[in-house]
Amino acid sequence: MTVLTSEPAEPLRSVLVANRGEIAVRVLRAARDAGMRGIAVHAPDEAAALHVRRADEAHEIPGYLDIDAIVAVARAAGAQAVHPGYGFLAENDEFAAAVLDAGLIWIGPPPSVIRELGDKVTARRIAKVAGAPLAPGTESPVADAAEIEAFAAEHGLPLVIKAAFGGGGRGMKVVRTIEEIPAAFESATREAVTAFGRGECFVERFLEAARHVEAQVLADDADQVVVVGTRDCSVQRRNQKLIEEAPAPFLPDAVRARIHSSARAICRAAGYRGAGTVEYLVGADDTISFLEVNTRLQVEHPVTEETTGVDLVAEQFRLAAGARLLSEDDVPSHGHAIEFRLVAEDPAQGFLPAPGTVTALSVPTGPGVRLDAGLEAGDPVEGRYDSMFAKLIVSGPDRAATLRRAGRVLEETSIEGVPTPLGAYRLIVRHLDFATEPFRVHNRWVENDFDAGEAAVVDSGSVMVRIGRRVMPVPVPGLSVLGERADTIRVESASLRTQAGTADTGPAVLAPMQGTIVAVAVKDGDTVEVGDLIAVCEAMKMENPVRAHRAGIITGLAVAVGDGVTHHAVLCTIA
Repeated sequence: MTVLTSEPAEPLRSVLVANRGEIAVRVLRAARDAGMRGIAVHAPDEAAALHVRRADEAHEIPGYLDIDAIVAVARAAGAQAVHPGYGFLAENDEFAAAVLDAGLIWIGPPPSVIRELGDKVTARRIAKVAGAPLAPGTESPVADAAEIEAFAAEHGLPLVIKAAFGGGGRGMKVVRTIEEIPAAFESATREAVTAFGRGECFVERFLEAARHVEAQVLADDADQVVVVGTRDCSVQRRNQKLIEEAPAPFLPDAVRARIHSSARAICRAAGYRGAGTVEYLVGADDTISFLEVNTRLQVEHPVTEETTGVDLVAEQFRLAAGARLLSEDDVPSHGHAIEFRLVAEDPAQGFLPAPGTVTALSVPTGPGVRLDAGLEAGDPVEGRYDSMFAKLIVSGPDRAATLRRAGRVLEETSIEGVPTPLGAYRLIVRHLDFATEPFRVHNRWVENDFDAGEAAVVDSGSVMVRIGRRVMPVPVPGLSVLGERADTIRVESASLRTQAGTADTGPAVLAPMQGTIVAVAVKDGDTVEVGDLIAVCEAMKMENPVRAHRAGIITGLAVAVGDGVTHHAVLCTIA
């Protein structure tokens, strides 16, 4: 293991992890490795969750966004420090300040830095002062759709509307026509309020078909900053990552050097402390544009750990305790690593969230295989939280060897009970766009250039079929041993399923998943055409538009804003 910091004068003795799921399990394990007491918190209905089972002690809280309750538990439990994980309150400066005000150690950057970099508009100003490459964008949050239309008239399309406070693809809408702007602004604002409690949005030019590349950084109290390699996170859906790898492949040396130098400059200018990530878009012509700084640990941090030998969570502990970086030299990478997010989503339905219970989870062991999971077989994937329940990380001596190993590991992996992108991943690692140079994958590649429906399987022995308007897995005995012929069968199945899905299957408009109605675009008596918006259903903190599958007149509208709906509930009919 490579250690980048000095030994702190007083190592941490205990930590409360203010999170749940796989990141809580990851941090609690690191705490135990460091000889620390690990304290978990849990929602009222999660007393049996895996992160609770892995903690030395656990305490109930009303919810993972309740700052007062979490701080009170930390003090009552005798915690010395608080680790926020990612998501929830991880980038909330008020939470960081409350932890410090309680006399506890905050494992992360200072509240002022979180506040400045968490405001994407302020972050752009800091990046500009630091000399980082930037695409044109608004200098402050936009007030309304008219302001966005004015920006588009000056700078052109496409553009992206982004939540000023937050990340993870939530509150982010790409706009390619002027007509889309009002609805996109409304949706981005609503999604930002739901996910982050604030709805301010700003606008910037969108680099079409760009790669998503990021630099992992560590910084200490002496203004030293080290770059711990790069990652490519271009395989995404809904602007949220699916596959990440380190180091970022096929980057020209000049681009990699520019990313490293500007990431270091931004962090110095901001007075950064602890672990963080500086994110960029890289265009097809190697144009670089700063995106944001995530003031926390990233979901994809394991690929950096596997290629550098650095335990980033352990380094967070040491830096929070006052350790200093031993050097500012870039950390060299050895070999290659790829992470596959295991999410309860159905690729055949546009990666719609599909909460449920994971009834079986089998992942092969051996060299170069790591599973970071937040559950075990028999545990649920809750619909009110993010759809990711585990991460599968595969590493090897180089990218070609890692891809071969990943193909084998994915074939041997089996998950039952919820749909996942496993089948899509099996095809992606062999896809010429992804596996070979030139690297043709970009942040819209999944939506535009890859048919995820071809690979919509729950495990290697099933295909997805459509029965009426429902898509479900059907086991096929012997399919798992057919190799490439199995992929052909799945492609043929997807083709038939897609044809069936485009047929007029009746007048009912059905909810695509269990969730909450956050917008209704029609009323009884309205005339709609195919593709017109009917309603917006929010699930797992993401909005999903429900559109008309046929032309006609709306009747029997059965939902209003705020209503909870079950999967396939009838929202209305189109007569």
